[in-house]
Amino acid sequence: MHEILRKSMMKRILGLGNALVDALVCVENDSVLAELGLPKGSMQLIDRERRMALEARFAGADVKRATGGSACNTIKALASAGAVPGLVGKVCGDEAGRFFRASAAASGIDACLLSDTLPTGLCTSLITPDGQRTLATYLGAAANLQSSDLQPAMFEGYSYLYIEGYLVQNHDLMLRAVELARKAGMTVCIDLASYNIVEAEHDFFSQLLCTTDIVFANEEEALAFAGTTPEEALEALAAICPTAVVKVGARGVLAAAGSQRIAVPALPVDAVVDTTGAGDYYAAGFLYEHARGASLEHCAGTGALFASHVIQEVGASLPESRWQAIRAQL
Repeated sequence: MHEILRKSMMKRILGLGNALVDALVCVENDSVLAELGLPKGSMQLIDRERRMALEARFAGADVKRATGGSACNTIKALASAGAVPGLVGKVCGDEAGRFFRASAAASGIDACLLSDTLPTGLCTSLITPDGQRTLATYLGAAANLQSSDLQPAMFEGYSYLYIEGYLVQNHDLMLRAVELARKAGMTVCIDLASYNIVEAEHDFFSQLLCTTDIVFANEEEALAFAGTTPEEALEALAAICPTAVVKVGARGVLAAAGSQRIAVPALPVDAVVDTTGAGDYYAAGFLYEHARGASLEHCAGTGALFASHVIQEVGASLPESRWQAIRAQL
């Protein structure tokens, strides 16, 4: 009964992002990244040929597969926490696409997955011993999600739109999504995705954030946007968006809403195993509470709770035992 009441009180959140299958590989050291020409901690878009080369390079390795994509990770975490979120994306009818559809359904996500002829997107996540992840992403079908695919009916019944910044290179898609969300009276939330994308799309991000209600950035992304310290970057973001969040790793998070400023420490963990999905889970915890009308400090603290669990696992999925522990604290 308590769970039913909690769901009924929560505003619904819709995610928009690249529907990908994650291939998670633990590598020996940073030299593997140098060999592959992948800057540590970045997200690099790759073509189909390079995707095949990566598959050949790690043939025989212990590869863990899971549904992925930044927005999908956030939406899946929200569903596991007890929300009833939605997701809009595009996949192929191939085996990877069937895997994605089945996994989304099993997670309790109300997914609107459009079909395409290109292969389902694949994100190879290379995890170094320090837990840092470096992403090589073949978008495939996800890249063909276009502004014309978005229809008003997809936004009905939702109060929040959460957009991953990895979509920013498709300006028309982003602008159409925000337009439809605004017409539906939704709260618009954006994660800045990756420092190299912020650098490449700085002007467009500046434009887009003027129509955004909540923005999430990590320390590197905040630096790429504002060119200054996290504290000053928070002020720069807060001058544009009503609510701004800057994650500063092991030091926790800085957040601003109106005239309010808070700093919330990160929660202690036994060991950082893999940072894949840390920002996605942080956003999930923050939005979970925001959708229930919680205070800024409570939102930030629950974001830290979600993130503290996912960095102790490989990949952006948690075993049920961890979700039981999280739900017990909500």
